[in-house]
Amino acid sequence: MKILLAEDEKDIATFVKKGLESELFTVDVAENGSQGERMARANAYDIVILDHNLPEKNGIDICDTLRKNGKNMPIVMLTAEKEVAKKVQAFQCGANDYMTKPFAIEELIARIHVLLRDHPHSSGTVLTHRDLEIDLDKFIAKRSEKSLDLRKKELALLEYFMRNIGAILTRSMILEHVWDTNADPFTNTVEVHVRRLRQKLNAEDTEHYIETIRGIGYRLN
Repeated sequence: MKILLAEDEKDIATFVKKGLESELFTVDVAENGSQGERMARANAYDIVILDHNLPEKNGIDICDTLRKNGKNMPIVMLTAEKEVAKKVQAFQCGANDYMTKPFAIEELIARIHVLLRDHPHSSGTVLTHRDLEIDLDKFIAKRSEKSLDLRKKELALLEYFMRNIGAILTRSMILEHVWDTNADPFTNTVEVHVRRLRQKLNAEDTEHYIETIRGIGYRLN
């Protein structure tokens, strides 16, 4: 899943990004409010984390703008403010949750999992397709009840395919959702990871789960 983190304090942004990526989330970081709003409106994120006091445009205004423009992804507000009025303001503008700094990354991750689980467009944390199963809470992937030895990016790639069964996913779509915005669009990393994932899915037979659509992309059958 892909997360937007709008946080101007670099140490906090680095800390949160690292923690979320350890949970297999793909994380884009915005350093100010204007950039955060542009990214949130232009891209499809599963969740948005906003600092309350961002430069150029604050988190409250961004949240309000996103809701007015039909963006309904879960939004978590981060702030050093402890006043109840600030929390109320965040919920009134459409935020789903609110955390006061300093906070434990484990708690933020737990809250994110709850929001994603309860969100109406979430497919949950256990995904199944034919004889494949992924448990995203435990980072376990199985085929026919046998564990698959997948690396983090391979698991994230399989998750993206399993959330879009039957859909043709272009190379740029995969790069955007499984990697962050710093990924080199001219690299062959997508092809390499798809090849490795295929090898591990098809270790015992010749059946192809992931089909190549020539000139377009890939599809999970």
